[in-house]
Amino acid sequence: MAFPVSGVQLSSQCTMNFDESYDVVVIGGGNAGFSAAITAAQSGARVCLLEKAPLEDAGGNTFYTAAAFRCCFDGLQDLLPNLFQPDGTKGLPQSHIDKIEMAPYTEADFHADINRVTKGRADPVLADILVDNSRESVQWLMDNGARFILSFNRQSFFIDGKYKFWGGMVMNMAGQGKELFEFHMSTARKHRVDIHFNSPAIDLIADPTTDGAVGVKVFRDGSLRTIGAQGGIVLACGGFQASPALRAQYLGPGWDLAHIRGSKYNTGDGHTMARKLGAKLEGNYSGCHSVAWDANSPLASGNRVLTNRYTKSGYPLGIMVNIDGRRFVDEGFDLRNFTYAVYGKEILKQPQGIAFQVWDANGSRFLRQEEYADDVTANIRAETLDQLANILVTKGLKDKTQFLKTIAEFNAACMSFQQECPGTRFDPAVKDGMSTQGTSRSLEIGKTNWAMPIEHGPFQAVEVTCGVTFTFGGLAVTRAAEVLSEATFRKIDGLYCAGELLGGLFWDNYPGGSGLTMGTVMGRIAGREAASRAKTRGAGDDSM
Repeated sequence: MAFPVSGVQLSSQCTMNFDESYDVVVIGGGNAGFSAAITAAQSGARVCLLEKAPLEDAGGNTFYTAAAFRCCFDGLQDLLPNLFQPDGTKGLPQSHIDKIEMAPYTEADFHADINRVTKGRADPVLADILVDNSRESVQWLMDNGARFILSFNRQSFFIDGKYKFWGGMVMNMAGQGKELFEFHMSTARKHRVDIHFNSPAIDLIADPTTDGAVGVKVFRDGSLRTIGAQGGIVLACGGFQASPALRAQYLGPGWDLAHIRGSKYNTGDGHTMARKLGAKLEGNYSGCHSVAWDANSPLASGNRVLTNRYTKSGYPLGIMVNIDGRRFVDEGFDLRNFTYAVYGKEILKQPQGIAFQVWDANGSRFLRQEEYADDVTANIRAETLDQLANILVTKGLKDKTQFLKTIAEFNAACMSFQQECPGTRFDPAVKDGMSTQGTSRSLEIGKTNWAMPIEHGPFQAVEVTCGVTFTFGGLAVTRAAEVLSEATFRKIDGLYCAGELLGGLFWDNYPGGSGLTMGTVMGRIAGREAASRAKTRGAGDDSM
């Protein structure tokens, strides 16, 4: 049963005429927005969700993800009752289970990963909220019918007869982001959430006596309409990464040239609307989630068919060089899901904003077909390094001699280390310590792990650029997802925030898979709080 709404009267102090009214209004139709809307509806609220995109282009960044969720868990046995196989069958066969090596991922592990990759800058309150609620939020998705599978192809390597899972993030939705969006859609409809596509929110409506948020102006069906919100408005409409102007303004020069990994509709609308109500901005406004992205991908938005497959995250297995033929990052600094969100930025810094990932036959055999199959990317192959260099020259490599010299020096450093440390063994499932930095020989830019010579043909290369996923700067919030006022540092009544619009948690980097988890965590908190507020106000209690 929906909470009572007394016509258009929102409080004893404020009576406004709206075209329609709800208990809760959610702006944004990605994972965070739907998590808020569904939770509010499950709490008994009458909910409206507004989405800027048309249905055929909807889903926000969620649609374009691999739908991996990072959460705490007590080992494989904790997850098994809820897991599916890729074909939709519930449960894993014992023959598979017997081959899995998977360590528990504790709260201490999660906190350590957040602190390490953000260099201690993450808001400790938000970090606690994420970690403490991560398992419950993923379980909520599972309990509502979300099909999770183990990320065999993304987060494990089959070594010595075992699937060795690494990096703490071990699950994703069976059909990735497309299925996550479809799941949210069907669940929201089941709970009678009114969903309106092609309905951009234009502005928030404030109570003139309290400056709290009481409604939304929305352009729908060819006209401007107003929608009242008895309990509150949840802003979940993403970052500003799809606006070249805002990227250049906040991230810096050159960022307007980066490719957009996901939705083209995330242009900072939530920031703009909230600022008009005096919202406090928070977090790393010069930072973003940026990945090594296929240079042949679309510039201004993600591809609805290939979605996440344009990601090129196989660099720990080889090297990356710029068009001058020089390496520029430590490809083995950490496990892939702790570096992939920052190496896009490093590629953008290079001449022309592009680079080449290079492997020999030993490295390329571990590459995921999901990202590197011939029907996904333009693979460059050759039997010798000299032949590979000749082809790369036609793709933009300026200095063939330096390219070959870089690989020769890299190979020499790898072999020198192996001679000094013969007991160290290559293992892509752990930080194996296979390095270029020995006592007798080392490189100016070393490779800390997985450093194996690039010497056995056939050789393979892929051209990459920077793909921006989402921006890190957003709105300041309370533990209850309430947006804070810049002037008073107190909450703005009736205004909540979730998802990529949230500021203060991620700085420069983030642990892979924690973005979707935080979207669900904070979305559920926002939806629950807004629904509770609607119930209180509907009962005649206007206390804040």
